[in-house]
Order: sequence, then structure tokens, then C-alpha cells
Amino acid sequence: MHFASDNWAGAHPKIAESLLNSAGGFAQAYGTSTLDKAVERTFCEIFDRDVAVFFVATGTAANSLALASFAKPGGVIFAHREAHLIGDEAGAPEFISGGGRLRPVDGPIGRMDVETLKSAIGTVTPGNVFAGQAMGVSITQATEIGTIYELSDIAAISTLCREHDLPLHMDGARFANALVSLECSPAEMTWRQGVDVVSFGGTKNGCWCAEALVFMDPARAEGFPFLRKRVAQHFSKSRFIATQFEAYFAGGLWLELATHANAMAARLADHIRASKALRLAWEPRANEVFPLMAKETAARLRENGAIFHDWRAPHWERHVAEEGESLVRLVTSFATTLEEVDRFGDLIT
Repeated sequence: MHFASDNWAGAHPKIAESLLNSAGGFAQAYGTSTLDKAVERTFCEIFDRDVAVFFVATGTAANSLALASFAKPGGVIFAHREAHLIGDEAGAPEFISGGGRLRPVDGPIGRMDVETLKSAIGTVTPGNVFAGQAMGVSITQATEIGTIYELSDIAAISTLCREHDLPLHMDGARFANALVSLECSPAEMTWRQGVDVVSFGGTKNGCWCAEALVFMDPARAEGFPFLRKRVAQHFSKSRFIATQFEAYFAGGLWLELATHANAMAARLADHIRASKALRLAWEPRANEVFPLMAKETAARLRENGAIFHDWRAPHWERHVAEEGESLVRLVTSFATTLEEVDRFGDLIT
């Protein structure tokens, strides 16, 4: 019962097959092959506009380069306190952006509160060299605790960004999971709500190693190739990322995989609601479920083959666990089976 992380899941067979099919022969290097260009056009079709697409290896690279693309001297980027780029990137965003500072912003269930964000931006007074310069805002979709920003939430944050002339970045490591949860199009979840740059993740949803940085306005990416090269993310054999994305998008596979992962998470949540031993810390909206349980129960589940991680309570929900309880994270993926989920359910009845 593998619920530790969607990073633990392998590659979907169709994506693995695409890598094998692209392994032979010759193709132009550094993103100039016919396949690379075809996949870039597919991204444009998916987002329903001309976008600029740059392949990178990891979500950390995508997020850090996104911030670097709109960096300013003394720059400050605003993100939720529990955002991955604040808590799990080991300083890469600050390093790659040339010293940009990450300013945590609070908000319930993993999402920035607009009024709190407004106050935080207000502390960086324009022209005050001691405070530095506001340089952008980043949201995580789906969030680090399995919730999502509704379209109206994104639009409200974007409106605030426009008032301060700040670009809006979306960390989409679980982009597809959020998309199918909202039942909207990529365009509706991004540029139509005012998002400027997206870290588009495929690795957590069935790819071997495929991430992309997508600029909704190609003019914003004019100097970006130099930034990517400088941090060693300009791959010579980029066709091996392109072929993953080709298979990922073909026939709507990416949405199918995310739908399955979300459905398995929803079924897990149903088992937890029916259990007397566990309870949900908050309602899941994507493929991460956060239950509370006695520490003895967690140990027993692990002894019976369940693999999951203890989780630190978010700042806003830091009192969610009672004495003797553990907050844990259960993550489902395209590879999660109904049998695994129902076996876990049997163990907690």
C-alpha cells in the first residue's frame, strides 16, 4: 500500500514506451528537433494561445527559474507559508534568482488569504531601498496540503498583482490533479485568471522526468534561454523530455491519469470518514489525503504494509491534532490500485 508520494510511482507504460521509441536514430539537439517543436505546438493548443515552453528536469528548477525570470535587485517574492518553494527547495529559488527573498504569507487550508497578501505587499514600499522591491507572487496549484485555489481565488490574487504590477507564477507540480478537480480548461485555470508563468509538472503524474516552464506571453521569455543555460537546464537530448510530453498528452492520457489519482484519494477519504479510528484533518480536493490518527494506529498500519509519511501541521492549522495523535499524508497516483485503497480501508474499520 504505497501512499508515501506520487514521486514513488514509476512511469506509465505508454510514456516508457515513448522513451524506447525515441531512443534510436538521430535528431537535432537542444530543443530544435521536429518532435520538440511539435510538442511546443501541443502546449499552445492545450493553453489555447501562443505560449513559450522550456523543458527542465525538476520542479525545483522550474520554480526557481520562474522567479529568476522576473527578478529584481533586492527582490521579494510572496508565497504561502507552506509553499514548496519556501519549505522544500533548499534555497534554490533564492540562489537561482540572484538573492530574491521569499516572504511567507498566511492563509487557511494551504491558500494565501488575499487581504493578508495585500498587507504583506504593502510592507515593501516602492522606492524604499531598505525594504527592497516586490517582484512577484507565487501560488501552488494543487496546494501542498491537497486543497486547490478556486478560479475566483486565482482571479482575486491576480487582480491584486495587477494593481502592484507584479507577475503571478503558478507552481503546477500537480497541475493536472487540480485541473480535473476544477473541471476546467488549462486556459481557464491560468491566463484567463491572470497567471503569467506556470511550472508545469508531469513527473508526479506518470512521466519519468518531464517538467516545463510555460510563459503565457512569449514576450516575457525573451531573455529566458540564457537563464536556463546558466543553471545547466538546457538539455542537448531534449527529445527525451519532449517524447514524454507527447505521450502524456496523446489521447488525453494526462487527464485520465490525474482523474484516477484523484478518484483513489476520494475513495481513501471515504474509508477514513467511515472509520472510528481515523478522521480527516481537512477535505481533500486532489490526490493528497491528510488524516489524523493515534500514533499506535499509525504504527499498526505500517506493520501491515501501509507506507506513508508523518506530516507537520500547517501553521494555520497547527492545533489540528489532539494529544497522542499523528497527522499523516497519504498520496495516491496513476499507479494506485483499488485493491490497495480498499485494503487500507479494511485495516481502519
